[in-house]
Amino acid sequence: MPPFDDWNNIDDDDEELQDAPFESKRDVILFCIDCAPSMLAPHDDPTYEDLQSCHLYTALDGALQIQKRKVLVGPGDCVGILLFNTTRKNGREEGKGVGSEIKAGTFVFQHIAPISAPAIQALMQLLEAARDDPAHLATAFPPLPAGTPRVPLGDVFTSANWVLRDEAPKAASKRVFLVTDCDDPHAGAGRLATPARTTLVDLREAGVGVEPFFISTPEAPFDPAKFYSSILLPTDSSDSPSPAEDDDEAGLPARLSITRIADLLAQLRVHEVPKRALFSTPLAFPGGLQIGVKGYGLVTEQKRGAYKYFVDLGDRLAPAGVRSVYVDEEHQRAVPRAEIAYGMALGATAAQNQAEDDDEDDEKAGGGMARRVPAGSRPFFTAEEVRAFRTLGLEPGIRLLGFKDLGELAFEDQVKHALFLYPDEMVRLLPVPVPLPPSLFCLADFSPPAPPAQAYAGSRRTFTALLRSMAAKSKFALALALTRRNASPIFCALLPQREEGGAGEWGEPGGFHLVPLPFADDLRAAPVEAACRGAFAAFRVSVLGWELIVVGGLVAGDEAVAAAGAWIGKLCVKNGAYPPDSYPNPALAYHNAQLEASAFSEEFDSEAFEDATLPKVDVMHKRAGPLLAAWKDALGDDAAAQQVAAPAKAGTKRKAAASDVNVDEGEIRSKYEEGTLLKDFLKSKSLPVSGKKGDLMERIAEWLDAHP
Repeated sequence: MPPFDDWNNIDDDDEELQDAPFESKRDVILFCIDCAPSMLAPHDDPTYEDLQSCHLYTALDGALQIQKRKVLVGPGDCVGILLFNTTRKNGREEGKGVGSEIKAGTFVFQHIAPISAPAIQALMQLLEAARDDPAHLATAFPPLPAGTPRVPLGDVFTSANWVLRDEAPKAASKRVFLVTDCDDPHAGAGRLATPARTTLVDLREAGVGVEPFFISTPEAPFDPAKFYSSILLPTDSSDSPSPAEDDDEAGLPARLSITRIADLLAQLRVHEVPKRALFSTPLAFPGGLQIGVKGYGLVTEQKRGAYKYFVDLGDRLAPAGVRSVYVDEEHQRAVPRAEIAYGMALGATAAQNQAEDDDEDDEKAGGGMARRVPAGSRPFFTAEEVRAFRTLGLEPGIRLLGFKDLGELAFEDQVKHALFLYPDEMVRLLPVPVPLPPSLFCLADFSPPAPPAQAYAGSRRTFTALLRSMAAKSKFALALALTRRNASPIFCALLPQREEGGAGEWGEPGGFHLVPLPFADDLRAAPVEAACRGAFAAFRVSVLGWELIVVGGLVAGDEAVAAAGAWIGKLCVKNGAYPPDSYPNPALAYHNAQLEASAFSEEFDSEAFEDATLPKVDVMHKRAGPLLAAWKDALGDDAAAQQVAAPAKAGTKRKAAASDVNVDEGEIRSKYEEGTLLKDFLKSKSLPVSGKKGDLMERIAEWLDAHP
């Protein structure tokens, strides 16, 4: 519960999310890995010298790394491994929970279960044995004999469906990671493509997504167009699908082909976190039309996991449950949550006689609609009243108010992280018409939406039409958004984003960015309006071993600027952009590495930890070392670099003097017309500060004329 004075902060425990029936917190991943002879063919290990590896080893290692990471980011998630094109079969003890319905040629190596240390350690032991003996995987999972047809892809999807049905939690997001290096598994057997696509549709209808990972090598390039383009749908392979009008016409993204084996783990890490919507809400148009949309957070700060409390029971440690209990201090009894009221702290209490007068007035005016609060006392509100204050009586939804040109949307208008909107056909629309406050009707001429008779089934097509129209006209929409019942309404800008990417692949999905706009209370003026302050500040810094003198508040000469531009151009980031996927948080990664080592009883080597954010000093010095030396010489010869202000002595008291005030001449010239900073400037120039404003401005004008 929030503090007593924080009456406006209601606990989020009772917050009703709009996406509760559609989104889940648990994630289930089933790896379907090919065990064909090509996946078992040995090749030189790219990491360890004098060692042999294979594609199956890389795929299993990727599954291992995903499970290790989920120990920290998703300990409640489930992972399983299904191998196909192998002669190994599940025995009675191995097939427990799946039954006898699994298809021939498929083998459940790791049953779907919550992340556990024994299962991960068993997989680690298998990989260690395979590292010592490259033929160990071929012995553990024998491939199909030569000349035997491969397992139909439809049977693989069917087995995956049965495994997920029998072992996965019902309320969970389910995904299948398909890993193979064969681009045409059923050459010359086109009749097997139809069952594969049919079973894939069955998987999708059951709420299971399929994400393929195709391994391609220079010796055996992978061509998805041979078979998988006609089987897998684009929405099964895109991490952010776009609202295309006809999914069947789009091809399979070619970027799914992994040209290097080392890229497999990187691709798995990108897909390991499921796409969960932050909210599902209707988007209301003028005239009562509504469509369903979902909001996704594109940027979320990843933090360390919260610690838990455990109780020592002697033989084991049991987790301790935490619950909040409200206690009446006077009677020392637990107070039900329904009896809790929220109060607001006022100023100093009024006089006692004034409070008594207010009590008498309350008795005379009793029975009114408004609840009067005596002067000097604290007003109390119920949770429903506070929620009404927050939401202004509105129901969750996004209401379109009007359109504006894109040029009117400034960069500083974005005060929070924007959300990404995507259409959804299953959003529950507003059941009753919700009137808007009268002050909002001036923004758009439309009446409150009427209650829909049924859910609209054209949300995707309507969303796409609006997106294309706004993008073609270079417009953005102004909207009033209330994404949750316990939130406050905010004005937002709907910024359209076209689908970007080449033929058969996506670079950026099509949708709207929901940009929160600032209120008048959020605006702040810039600290400097014109020119720059001329306070001299010189200090030494060490860059790549060079001692450089940096002078602030001064303008460098042309030679120093040109010399600085030379080495800066050599050290610019490729493509002029910062790729966040390439730089994991070093503090978080170091913390997680320690937890992983502790969880699996491994030794943690801090020296082996690599921080990708550290600058590559050797490479930088090789590229721009001579240019930095030339810049150092040019900076030393610059006239501005010779002006150094002596630091003030600490611990001594002295009277205010003219040197205490440093006002730049360029700034005072810009303030001259406004008539501000007059006395400060005169003090800095040792001029009299007495007299009227006209006298002060006359003295400043004389000084400026004498010092052009």
